[in-house]
Amino acid sequence: MAGIIESSPAHQNFSRYDIRVITKFSVILGKDASCIHKDLVTVLRENAPSIQTVRKWVKAVSEGRDDMEDEPRPGRPVTACGDANISKVLVSLSDDRRKTCEEISTETSMSRTSVFRVLTNKLNKKKKFSKWVPHLLTDEQKESRVNFSRNFLRRFQTEQNDFLGRIITGDETWVYSWDPETKRQSAEWRDFDEPRPEKVRRKQGALKVMHMIFFYMNGVILRWPVPIGTTINAQYYKKVLQDKLKPAIRKKRPGLLESGILFHHDNAPVHTARAVRDVLAGYKLELLEHPRYSPDLAPCDFHLFPKMKEHLRGQRFETEEDIIQATKVAIKNLDKCSYVTAFKDWL
Repeated sequence: MAGIIESSPAHQNFSRYDIRVITKFSVILGKDASCIHKDLVTVLRENAPSIQTVRKWVKAVSEGRDDMEDEPRPGRPVTACGDANISKVLVSLSDDRRKTCEEISTETSMSRTSVFRVLTNKLNKKKKFSKWVPHLLTDEQKESRVNFSRNFLRRFQTEQNDFLGRIITGDETWVYSWDPETKRQSAEWRDFDEPRPEKVRRKQGALKVMHMIFFYMNGVILRWPVPIGTTINAQYYKKVLQDKLKPAIRKKRPGLLESGILFHHDNAPVHTARAVRDVLAGYKLELLEHPRYSPDLAPCDFHLFPKMKEHLRGQRFETEEDIIQATKVAIKNLDKCSYVTAFKDWL
């Protein structure tokens, strides 16, 4: 230690064992604790041990201690994250993945802290909350979704845009007299130290109008507001197909009636009723099957309706006619590319 005036990064990279050996060497040279501590501070600066620690080791060396390693500590060895305990936790989880750390601790005779360390550090587990879904699909229903998607992609790869251009898809949706804005719509640019904006949670308006909307790649073919009080059953849906949709197709896309329409709607009971199937069969069109409980595979549900309602949220409508006119304007204001995007996102 004698002659050391300056410190450098290399000199500061000392382990506790290194410091103890230096302390022992300094004691042999006849230095006291204060002098040794001063030398250590000169070299190690803020990394130097405290004067109390230096005194403890000076005393230990003076009393004849040669080994500078830590003495074994009493108590249970650190085996909490060993293979045996990892196996115990895995076995416990195999019975019930919802168990708490306390329950696993009781079952395995491990501490709660040890259980948590095994779960997070060794097994890389994280407790995740369930998310709400409309339905839990059976294996058969999942297979149906896969088959639908494969067939859809196969036809597109074969026929390209001619396939998508022949599809007409439709569904029904409620439009309310009041629909609150989404969180994204109400977001504001604020300073970092400003609090988040607040908004009162409100329910949708009591007045509502059901709209039946059918569209294809270039736009809406039919927007039909259902009169309030009308029940949408198979007979009513059949009547709309016959009296409203077919004339609209003949007017807006007459070529489709000759080239062949690919018609798509979901498998709601109204859509799959025999009377409806008979009408569609008479039009000599091809009906695209739709897997059950799969709104994410219906362009109306995953694209058109959300986009349309973005223009309506946050507005109040007093009458049924106000809702109908606002919906008409919202559809008219949609970007024409939005319809193409809906079909592209379907792939």
